[in-house]
Amino acid sequence: MRLGLNLGYWGAGNDAANLALAKKADELDYAVVWAAEAYGSDAPTVLAWVAAQTSRIDVGSAVLQIPARTPAMTAMTAATLDTLSGGRFRLGLGVSGPQVSEGWHGVKFASPLGRTREYVEIVRKALSRQRLKYEGDHFRLPLPDGPGKALTLTVHPVREEIPVYLAAIGPKNLELTGEVADGWLPVFFSPEHAGEQLKLIRAGAEKTDRSLDGFDVVPTVPLVVGDDWKACADAVRGYAALYLGGMGSRDKNFYNQLACRMGFEAEAADVQQKYLGRDYAGAMAAVPLEFIDATSLLGPKERIAERMQAFAGAGVTTLTVAPSMPDPESSAHALQVAADAIELAGVA
Repeated sequence: MRLGLNLGYWGAGNDAANLALAKKADELDYAVVWAAEAYGSDAPTVLAWVAAQTSRIDVGSAVLQIPARTPAMTAMTAATLDTLSGGRFRLGLGVSGPQVSEGWHGVKFASPLGRTREYVEIVRKALSRQRLKYEGDHFRLPLPDGPGKALTLTVHPVREEIPVYLAAIGPKNLELTGEVADGWLPVFFSPEHAGEQLKLIRAGAEKTDRSLDGFDVVPTVPLVVGDDWKACADAVRGYAALYLGGMGSRDKNFYNQLACRMGFEAEAADVQQKYLGRDYAGAMAAVPLEFIDATSLLGPKERIAERMQAFAGAGVTTLTVAPSMPDPESSAHALQVAADAIELAGVA
């Protein structure tokens, strides 16, 4: 198991600090640094900036939003980033959610599984520098009865294949990840509850007799270092309440549904009700301590090392940390603690 760093969303006033963290992770031999996008900063620009100022660490999108770009545009971006970084780019994709897809990008949130499958196929075909022809239910290239021509990508990526990851939560999407992706980007991953999720990924791979050798399981987990792990959990409450309570509508919140499948149905409903009622403090307080502990790295180095053993035992191959510390200095220290802890755990 190797370590990764997730910088989250850029542009929140922490840009310089995030670059320093990426450089620190590079120095500590972390495997990859990821950047996210929603409806603020875009991931490719951030990753190009980070790649230009690091030397060894991979840069990855967690995730590029499928409704935001045509698959051909994503292939262009992936090829460009792989070239500029010297072969260090990892392509993470996700369908986003109905509110962002339809409200921000103006793209119907319909048939997410079918669209994702076709999207990955087109991206891979373009990156292989084949002439781009595709006949699908959601994408047709070139468009019929028009002047369009089947073109070939003019950029040569450094590697023959750029790894593709999917951010999957629901059961069907997990099966699809096993069928078509090189890795999985889970959120709120718990070693104690991940067995069914990984079983679904294996089931997807079995549909096409596909080997999962080298398949990369890459959860992002909050990291809070301190003597009192329960006090450390408080730093994660705002993040957890936002996702369980406010990401999506009352009827379609994928993160809330995930918490329900993990056995926190009543608690997840309580968090959502309070959050949507704008009782944000109440929503934060309602997030179960057990949920936070199961999906985070909390406490001193020794406790973090113990939890790392659990993550490795559950099948995690790249453990991506998201420091939830009060200042840049303590965040950099947390990265060092995580590097020390993984050595202590004996799973590196």
